[in-house]
Amino acid sequence: MGDWCIGVIGGSGLYVLDQLEDAQAQEIETPWGKPSGPVTTGCIGGVRFAFLPRHGPGHGLAPEGVPYRANIAALKQLGATDILAISAIGSLREEMAPGDFASVTQFIDRTHGRPQSFFGNGLVAHVPFGDPVCPRLTGWAAAAAREAGATVHEGACYLSMQGPQFSTRAESRMYRNWGADVIGMTALPEARLAREAELPYALLGMVTDYDSWREGESVDVAEILQVMAANADKARRTVEQLARILPGERSASPIDRVLDTALVTAPGARDSKAVSRIEQLVRRKIA
Repeated sequence: MGDWCIGVIGGSGLYVLDQLEDAQAQEIETPWGKPSGPVTTGCIGGVRFAFLPRHGPGHGLAPEGVPYRANIAALKQLGATDILAISAIGSLREEMAPGDFASVTQFIDRTHGRPQSFFGNGLVAHVPFGDPVCPRLTGWAAAAAREAGATVHEGACYLSMQGPQFSTRAESRMYRNWGADVIGMTALPEARLAREAELPYALLGMVTDYDSWREGESVDVAEILQVMAANADKARRTVEQLARILPGERSASPIDRVLDTALVTAPGARDSKAVSRIEQLVRRKIA
Protein backbone atom coordinates (compact mmCIF):
# COMPACT_ATOMS: atom_id res chain seq x y z
CA MET A 1 0.00 0.00 0.00
CA GLY A 2 1.19 3.52 -0.63
CA ASP A 3 0.53 6.99 -1.94
CA TRP A 4 -0.31 7.82 -5.52
CA CYS A 5 1.82 10.03 -7.71
CA ILE A 6 0.33 10.20 -11.20
CA GLY A 7 2.63 11.23 -14.00
CA VAL A 8 0.55 13.00 -16.65
CA ILE A 9 1.98 13.26 -20.15
CA GLY A 10 0.18 15.98 -22.08
CA GLY A 11 -0.10 15.59 -25.83
CA SER A 12 -0.83 18.10 -28.58
CA GLY A 13 -2.96 20.91 -27.18
CA LEU A 14 -2.38 20.03 -23.53
CA TYR A 15 0.70 21.98 -22.50
CA VAL A 16 -0.20 23.07 -18.95
CA LEU A 17 -2.08 21.61 -16.01
CA ASP A 18 -2.92 24.89 -14.35
CA GLN A 19 -5.09 23.52 -11.54
CA LEU A 20 -2.10 22.03 -9.72
CA GLU A 21 -1.77 23.36 -6.17
CA ASP A 22 1.70 24.31 -4.87
CA ALA A 23 3.01 23.86 -8.40
CA GLN A 24 6.77 23.69 -8.88
CA ALA A 25 8.63 23.41 -12.17
CA GLN A 26 11.40 20.83 -11.92
CA GLU A 27 14.42 20.75 -14.23
CA ILE A 28 15.48 17.09 -14.51
CA GLU A 29 18.52 15.34 -15.93
CA THR A 30 18.33 11.56 -16.47
CA PRO A 31 20.86 8.94 -17.64
CA TRP A 32 19.06 9.25 -21.01
CA GLY A 33 19.30 13.03 -21.19
CA LYS A 34 16.79 15.78 -20.51
CA PRO A 35 13.02 15.32 -20.93
CA SER A 36 10.86 17.39 -23.27
CA GLY A 37 10.81 20.24 -20.77
CA PRO A 38 10.43 21.05 -17.09
CA VAL A 39 8.15 18.70 -15.13
CA THR A 40 5.55 20.52 -13.04
CA THR A 41 4.74 18.85 -9.73
CA GLY A 42 1.85 19.65 -7.43
CA CYS A 43 -1.38 18.32 -5.96
CA ILE A 44 -5.05 18.14 -6.87
CA GLY A 45 -7.45 17.10 -4.13
CA GLY A 46 -4.61 15.71 -2.04
CA VAL A 47 -3.24 13.52 -4.87
CA ARG A 48 0.26 14.20 -6.16
CA PHE A 49 0.77 14.77 -9.88
CA ALA A 50 3.79 15.33 -12.11
CA PHE A 51 2.92 16.93 -15.45
CA LEU A 52 5.10 16.86 -18.57
CA PRO A 53 4.09 18.26 -21.99
CA ARG A 54 5.27 15.59 -24.45
CA HIS A 55 6.19 18.03 -27.21
CA GLY A 56 7.79 20.56 -24.89
CA PRO A 57 6.94 24.23 -24.29
CA GLY A 58 5.39 25.74 -27.41
CA HIS A 59 5.23 22.33 -29.12
CA GLY A 60 8.82 22.47 -30.32
CA LEU A 61 9.36 18.71 -30.65
CA ALA A 62 8.19 16.58 -33.57
CA PRO A 63 6.96 13.02 -32.85
CA GLU A 64 10.28 11.44 -33.84
CA GLY A 65 12.20 14.01 -31.78
CA VAL A 66 10.45 13.44 -28.45
CA PRO A 67 12.99 12.14 -25.89
CA TYR A 68 10.75 9.25 -24.84
CA ARG A 69 13.28 7.51 -22.59
CA ALA A 70 14.18 10.71 -20.76
CA ASN A 71 10.48 11.58 -20.31
CA ILE A 72 9.64 8.28 -18.66
CA ALA A 73 12.83 8.30 -16.59
CA ALA A 74 12.19 11.87 -15.38
CA LEU A 75 8.68 11.02 -14.19
CA LYS A 76 10.02 7.94 -12.40
CA GLN A 77 12.78 9.99 -10.75
CA LEU A 78 10.17 12.42 -9.44
CA GLY A 79 8.28 9.60 -7.76
CA ALA A 80 5.57 8.75 -10.29
CA THR A 81 3.81 5.50 -9.43
CA ASP A 82 1.60 5.40 -12.55
CA ILE A 83 1.33 7.28 -15.86
CA LEU A 84 -1.71 8.72 -17.59
CA ALA A 85 -0.93 9.79 -21.15
CA ILE A 86 -3.37 12.13 -22.86
CA SER A 87 -2.93 12.30 -26.62
CA ALA A 88 -4.53 13.91 -29.66
CA ILE A 89 -5.67 11.19 -32.07
CA GLY A 90 -7.42 10.69 -35.40
CA SER A 91 -10.45 8.46 -35.70
CA LEU A 92 -10.65 5.38 -37.91
CA ARG A 93 -14.26 4.64 -36.93
CA GLU A 94 -17.41 6.59 -37.79
CA GLU A 95 -18.77 6.32 -34.25
CA MET A 96 -15.63 7.91 -32.75
CA ALA A 97 -16.33 11.52 -33.64
CA PRO A 98 -14.16 14.60 -33.22
CA GLY A 99 -14.50 15.81 -29.64
CA ASP A 100 -14.94 12.29 -28.25
CA PHE A 101 -12.37 10.51 -26.10
CA ALA A 102 -11.08 6.96 -26.63
CA SER A 103 -9.71 4.76 -23.89
CA VAL A 104 -6.93 2.69 -25.47
CA THR A 105 -6.21 -0.95 -24.61
CA GLN A 106 -4.09 -2.17 -27.56
CA PHE A 107 -1.42 -0.85 -29.92
CA ILE A 108 -0.08 -1.51 -33.41
CA ASP A 109 3.42 -0.13 -33.96
CA ARG A 110 4.32 1.43 -37.31
CA THR A 111 7.12 3.68 -36.01
CA HIS A 112 10.79 3.27 -36.85
CA GLY A 113 14.14 4.73 -35.85
CA ARG A 114 13.07 5.58 -32.29
CA PRO A 115 14.90 4.13 -29.25
CA GLN A 116 12.52 1.41 -28.10
CA SER A 117 14.07 0.25 -24.84
CA PHE A 118 16.10 1.12 -21.76
CA PHE A 119 17.92 -2.18 -22.28
CA GLY A 120 20.44 -3.44 -24.81
CA ASN A 121 23.81 -5.13 -25.12
CA GLY A 122 25.24 -5.81 -21.68
CA LEU A 123 21.85 -5.95 -20.01
CA VAL A 124 19.06 -7.67 -21.94
CA ALA A 125 15.44 -7.78 -20.78
CA HIS A 126 12.16 -8.85 -22.37
CA VAL A 127 9.12 -7.47 -20.56
CA PRO A 128 5.64 -8.89 -21.22
CA PHE A 129 3.55 -6.51 -23.31
CA GLY A 130 0.57 -8.53 -24.47
CA ASP A 131 -1.69 -6.33 -22.36
CA PRO A 132 0.10 -3.01 -22.76
CA VAL A 133 -1.98 -0.80 -20.46
CA CYS A 134 -2.91 -0.96 -16.80
CA PRO A 135 -6.55 -2.07 -16.62
CA ARG A 136 -7.36 -0.40 -13.31
CA LEU A 137 -5.89 3.01 -14.21
CA THR A 138 -7.46 2.77 -17.67
CA GLY A 139 -10.88 2.14 -16.12
CA TRP A 140 -10.57 5.00 -13.66
CA ALA A 141 -9.36 7.37 -16.39
CA ALA A 142 -12.33 6.50 -18.62
CA ALA A 143 -14.73 7.05 -15.72
CA ALA A 144 -13.05 10.36 -14.91
CA ALA A 145 -13.40 11.53 -18.52
CA ARG A 146 -17.11 10.74 -18.46
CA GLU A 147 -17.46 12.70 -15.22
CA ALA A 148 -15.72 15.58 -17.00
CA GLY A 149 -18.40 15.54 -19.70
CA ALA A 150 -16.63 13.59 -22.45
CA THR A 151 -18.13 10.85 -24.61
CA VAL A 152 -15.72 7.95 -24.04
CA HIS A 153 -15.21 4.89 -26.26
CA GLU A 154 -13.49 2.09 -24.36
CA GLY A 155 -11.29 -0.71 -25.67
CA ALA A 156 -9.76 1.16 -28.62
CA CYS A 157 -6.81 -0.13 -30.63
CA TYR A 158 -4.27 2.64 -31.35
CA LEU A 159 -2.17 2.58 -34.53
CA SER A 160 1.09 4.41 -33.85
CA MET A 161 2.39 5.85 -37.13
CA GLN A 162 5.73 7.52 -37.75
CA GLY A 163 4.55 10.88 -39.06
CA PRO A 164 4.97 13.79 -39.21
CA GLN A 165 2.78 13.59 -42.33
CA PHE A 166 -0.76 12.27 -41.98
CA SER A 167 -1.85 9.00 -43.63
CA THR A 168 -2.64 8.43 -47.28
CA ARG A 169 -6.16 7.17 -47.96
CA ALA A 170 -4.80 3.73 -48.81
CA GLU A 171 -2.89 3.56 -45.52
CA SER A 172 -5.85 4.79 -43.50
CA ARG A 173 -8.16 2.17 -45.03
CA MET A 174 -5.57 -0.53 -44.47
CA TYR A 175 -5.30 0.39 -40.80
CA ARG A 176 -9.08 0.09 -40.48
CA ASN A 177 -8.89 -3.39 -42.00
CA TRP A 178 -6.19 -4.31 -39.50
CA GLY A 179 -8.61 -3.55 -36.66
CA ALA A 180 -7.18 -0.21 -35.55
CA ASP A 181 -9.73 2.27 -34.19
CA VAL A 182 -7.64 5.40 -33.69
CA ILE A 183 -4.33 6.71 -34.97
CA GLY A 184 -1.56 8.83 -33.52
CA MET A 185 2.19 9.41 -33.66
CA THR A 186 3.50 9.23 -30.09
CA ALA A 187 2.09 6.41 -27.93
CA LEU A 188 4.95 4.13 -28.97
CA PRO A 189 7.63 3.67 -27.79
CA GLU A 190 6.24 5.60 -24.81
CA ALA A 191 4.01 2.77 -23.55
CA ARG A 192 6.79 0.18 -23.98
CA LEU A 193 9.22 2.29 -21.97
CA ALA A 194 6.68 2.83 -19.20
CA ARG A 195 6.37 -0.95 -18.86
CA GLU A 196 10.15 -1.35 -18.66
CA ALA A 197 10.25 1.36 -15.98
CA GLU A 198 7.64 -0.63 -14.01
CA LEU A 199 5.07 2.15 -14.37
CA PRO A 200 1.43 1.18 -14.97
CA TYR A 201 0.33 3.14 -18.04
CA ALA A 202 -3.02 4.31 -19.37
CA LEU A 203 -3.80 6.30 -22.51
CA LEU A 204 -6.79 8.55 -23.14
CA GLY A 205 -7.00 9.71 -26.73
CA MET A 206 -8.70 12.99 -27.59
CA VAL A 207 -10.27 12.61 -31.04
CA THR A 208 -9.50 15.70 -33.12
CA ASP A 209 -10.50 14.52 -36.62
CA TYR A 210 -11.42 11.64 -38.87
CA ASP A 211 -8.35 10.17 -40.52
CA SER A 212 -8.23 10.21 -44.33
CA TRP A 213 -10.25 7.02 -44.93
CA ARG A 214 -13.46 8.95 -45.62
CA GLU A 215 -14.01 9.64 -49.32
CA GLY A 216 -13.69 13.28 -50.32
CA GLU A 217 -12.38 14.41 -46.93
CA SER A 218 -8.86 15.06 -45.71
CA VAL A 219 -7.24 15.98 -42.41
CA ASP A 220 -7.29 19.76 -41.88
CA VAL A 221 -4.89 21.19 -39.30
CA ALA A 222 -6.96 24.34 -38.74
CA GLU A 223 -10.01 22.24 -37.81
CA ILE A 224 -7.86 20.00 -35.62
CA LEU A 225 -6.60 22.99 -33.64
CA GLN A 226 -10.17 24.14 -32.94
CA VAL A 227 -11.21 20.73 -31.60
CA MET A 228 -7.95 20.48 -29.68
CA ALA A 229 -8.73 23.58 -27.64
CA ALA A 230 -12.08 22.17 -26.46
CA ASN A 231 -10.58 18.74 -25.81
CA ALA A 232 -7.78 20.19 -23.69
CA ASP A 233 -10.30 21.75 -21.31
CA LYS A 234 -12.05 18.38 -20.94
CA ALA A 235 -8.68 16.73 -20.36
CA ARG A 236 -7.86 19.08 -17.49
CA ARG A 237 -11.26 18.40 -15.92
CA THR A 238 -10.59 14.67 -16.40
CA VAL A 239 -7.43 14.91 -14.30
CA GLU A 240 -9.41 16.66 -11.56
CA GLN A 241 -12.03 13.90 -11.61
CA LEU A 242 -9.33 11.21 -11.57
CA ALA A 243 -7.96 12.70 -8.34
CA ARG A 244 -11.43 12.30 -6.84
CA ILE A 245 -11.95 8.73 -8.12
CA LEU A 246 -8.62 7.21 -7.06
CA PRO A 247 -8.71 5.10 -3.88
CA GLY A 248 -7.15 6.73 -0.85
CA GLU A 249 -4.23 4.30 -0.90
CA ARG A 250 -2.47 2.69 -3.82
CA SER A 251 -2.36 -1.11 -3.73
CA ALA A 252 0.47 -2.90 -5.50
CA SER A 253 0.28 -3.69 -9.21
CA PRO A 254 1.99 -6.65 -10.92
CA ILE A 255 3.63 -4.07 -13.20
CA ASP A 256 5.46 -2.56 -10.20
CA ARG A 257 8.05 -5.37 -10.31
CA VAL A 258 7.81 -6.64 -13.88
CA LEU A 259 11.61 -6.70 -14.22
CA ASP A 260 11.87 -9.43 -11.60
CA THR A 261 11.20 -12.01 -14.32
CA ALA A 262 12.31 -10.05 -17.42
CA LEU A 263 16.10 -9.90 -17.16
CA VAL A 264 17.89 -12.61 -19.14
CA THR A 265 21.56 -11.55 -18.98
CA ALA A 266 23.40 -13.64 -16.40
CA PRO A 267 24.65 -11.59 -13.41
CA GLY A 268 28.27 -12.24 -14.27
CA ALA A 269 27.82 -11.02 -17.85
CA ARG A 270 26.04 -7.76 -17.05
CA ASP A 271 27.56 -4.40 -17.94
CA SER A 272 27.99 -2.45 -14.70
CA LYS A 273 27.13 0.92 -16.26
CA ALA A 274 23.93 -0.48 -17.77
CA VAL A 275 22.97 -1.99 -14.43
CA SER A 276 23.59 1.32 -12.66
CA ARG A 277 21.34 3.20 -15.11
CA ILE A 278 18.50 0.71 -14.67
CA GLU A 279 18.84 0.77 -10.89
CA GLN A 280 18.55 4.56 -11.02
CA LEU A 281 15.42 4.11 -13.12
CA VAL A 282 13.61 1.55 -10.98
CA ARG A 283 15.07 2.83 -7.69
CA ARG A 284 16.07 -0.55 -6.32
CA LYS A 285 18.78 -3.19 -6.64
CA ILE A 286 18.36 -5.52 -9.60
CA ALA A 287 18.81 -9.17 -8.70
